[in-house]
Amino acid sequence: MPPAFSAAEKTRITRLLLDNGLRLFTTQGLRKTSLEDLVAGTGIAKSTFYAFFDSKEALYLELMLAQMAEVKSRVIDGALRKEPDTRAGLRAFLHATLAELEGNPLYGRLMTHPEEMEAVVRKLEPERVTSAPDNPVTALAAYLAEHSDDLAADDPEVIVGVLQAVLMMPLHRDRLASPDLYPKILNRLIDIVTSGLIRPER
Repeated sequence: MPPAFSAAEKTRITRLLLDNGLRLFTTQGLRKTSLEDLVAGTGIAKSTFYAFFDSKEALYLELMLAQMAEVKSRVIDGALRKEPDTRAGLRAFLHATLAELEGNPLYGRLMTHPEEMEAVVRKLEPERVTSAPDNPVTALAAYLAEHSDDLAADDPEVIVGVLQAVLMMPLHRDRLASPDLYPKILNRLIDIVTSGLIRPER
């Protein structure tokens, strides 16, 4: 039977586990992170980890959910919805999301290692992510539905797929003929894509 903890102890240990998880998951990944790694410095045994989280994947999910509101604030509220028209909104969204992937170690890791997100979803309830009120993906889908009259494609999944394709550009920056031109190439690509997603004026 796991030891009993006071509310203060439980809060302190949970915070340490989350801190360890963020550091380890973003540097060595979910699969290579052991329970022994996660409990280091917390003062609890490996078996006691399960008094706090059901699995490593559950800890990973908590880290994602904890950052979700901040990510949505930056890429949806502060970029996509801040612009006066749909094309400018999509352009701002792509730039903000690329900056997020560059500067946010956890979300950047998910982009470069999608198998880790798949492992989390396989082990846990996907609804915890999809039903989260601050889920940026859900907020993007709502925006696209609201602005469907402005969009060139009828299928919102196609538009999301096109946006995802642009967001994968950082993975291939070193494969470009002139990697030093990456910022200019990316800006031009975003301009071309966002213009192409908007229905031509009649």
